[in-house]
Amino acid sequence: MKVPFSWLKDYVDIDCTAEQLEEKLFSCGFEVEGKEIFGEKIDKIVSCKIIKIEKHPNADKLSVCTVDAGEYGELQIITAATNVFEGAIVPVALDGSTLASGDKIKKGNLRGLPSFGMFCSGEELGITDDWYDGASVHGILIFKEDLPLGKSVKEILDLDDVIFDINITANRPDCQSILGIAREVAAVLNKPLKEPDFSYKTDAKLSTVKKVKIEDKAFDLCQRYKGRLVENIKIAESPLWLKRRLFLMGLRSINNIVDITNYVLLEIGQPMHAFDLKDLKDNTIIIRRAENGEKITTLDEKEFSLNENNLVICDAANPVAIAGVMGGLNSEIKSDTVSVLFESAKFSRDNIRKKIGRASCRERV
Repeated sequence: MKVPFSWLKDYVDIDCTAEQLEEKLFSCGFEVEGKEIFGEKIDKIVSCKIIKIEKHPNADKLSVCTVDAGEYGELQIITAATNVFEGAIVPVALDGSTLASGDKIKKGNLRGLPSFGMFCSGEELGITDDWYDGASVHGILIFKEDLPLGKSVKEILDLDDVIFDINITANRPDCQSILGIAREVAAVLNKPLKEPDFSYKTDAKLSTVKKVKIEDKAFDLCQRYKGRLVENIKIAESPLWLKRRLFLMGLRSINNIVDITNYVLLEIGQPMHAFDLKDLKDNTIIIRRAENGEKITTLDEKEFSLNENNLVICDAANPVAIAGVMGGLNSEIKSDTVSVLFESAKFSRDNIRKKIGRASCRERV
């Protein structure tokens, strides 16, 4: 399991280095199988503003840019990128800098003119769109914010962390989350654990009970099912801090609603799912065994033929999710979603583990 050092610090006042924490985790039975120092090699890459762009006199495909790099002054940068423009704030690798790959950047001459650094793409910073929107573009990363100039890009994008890969043994399912590991860290460091804030406000006019009917017809396979309705939402990109944490854990960002379900899973170990309420017939959720031959197309666009051993979540007419495995394409969160039903449930783990093996699947044509 991947565990970012920075995330653990939300719950424990850690007063030791990542290396020391690794030793302490091992002493209490948690083997750190690997450790990645994210952004370790990045150095002397700062924000700058392009104030002038001119055509290179000796090369048709090169542009000569004058940039304001804050405390580093005005610099001349020559680039072949076609997506830069005057006024853009971009990352620039200064003379003597190091990229995420470890490659060194030095000033040089391009077709007879000096270049005192290099503009950077997301790839050269070791990130993608899942970390910062625009990082996957074929070209230079353009910052969306009006950033201070000359500031370290490593600080701007928070590209400095240690990610532990911890082996969680089968007898410690309570540690299969950031909070679970943080609890162990608190114990081994003899520090208090700072619990997440679970408080929230409800609107009596938006009662889940009044608007959504939930019926459990398979209590032996689903001992508890909770639903919470959230209305008047806007589907949007998740904030940078949330996208960053998903990225460090190996997940890609989808949108704010889908991302928060993944975030809760990683943080406290509780799986969640989100349904678009307008796609649930009669605003109904029924937990039941599937009928033999019943079909569902899941979010990965695969069609499954189900049987009575499969537990499904249904609306008043059709399955909308394979319980504990994956949601249905027919109720996914979309750009026009405005009302969301969040699911949190306790399903029989044995049934879930065997479920896909008992269902046949074929790719959707």
